[in-house]
Amino acid sequence: MSAEIVTYPDRELLSLSLADRIAGQLRQQLEAVGPASLCVPGGSTPAPMFKALSGLPLDWANITVFLNDERWVPANNPRSNSAMLRETLMNGPAASANYLDLYTGDPTPEGAAPALSERLRPLLPITVLVLGMGDDMHTASLFPGADGLDKLLAHDAPPVMAAAGGAEPRITLTAPALQSALNIHIMIVGAQKRAALEAATGANPIDAPISAFLRDATVHYAD
Repeated sequence: MSAEIVTYPDRELLSLSLADRIAGQLRQQLEAVGPASLCVPGGSTPAPMFKALSGLPLDWANITVFLNDERWVPANNPRSNSAMLRETLMNGPAASANYLDLYTGDPTPEGAAPALSERLRPLLPITVLVLGMGDDMHTASLFPGADGLDKLLAHDAPPVMAAAGGAEPRITLTAPALQSALNIHIMIVGAQKRAALEAATGANPIDAPISAFLRDATVHYAD
């Protein structure tokens, strides 16, 4: 089974509609079960959606927010995903949400990963997961062909591990932690990303890591 693809006439409507859908799923969890969790990507694409979501009325104090992955740099570094998230999502009503920062200040992500895994376990399954995708079909810090990718994809991987790929060391949620999500959304914009998504459908996750999540995901797309 391939992912459901929802196409929007423009990026603004995508951001507004997806924010509303995420809020509804979080609200349903809060009302029916209790505390909820929201796992989101970095990068520039989701920033408008985060701004829309941040103002929606939710019991934010009972929602824990965390990133799919993070570069091993402090929050004042311009390449920090956390910095972007604090500027866009963690404002207004959403400022009262709990935030689990994947960057701990430890010397290495390898050293920080075991304790982060233990902090994350009680938050699984993830209530709502939002993923992005690169032109190379990577998602989170699961990069095609990267050293150790097989370990990040393994069904018995711990929730959080160090990852290879990019200029800086990285920390990432692993495939089983991400796949635990009750609701999975993939947000992509532009024809190049749409072509990459089509290429990933049915591919081996070693070659196209995003394919590990397509079966249970809703893809939200705009040109």
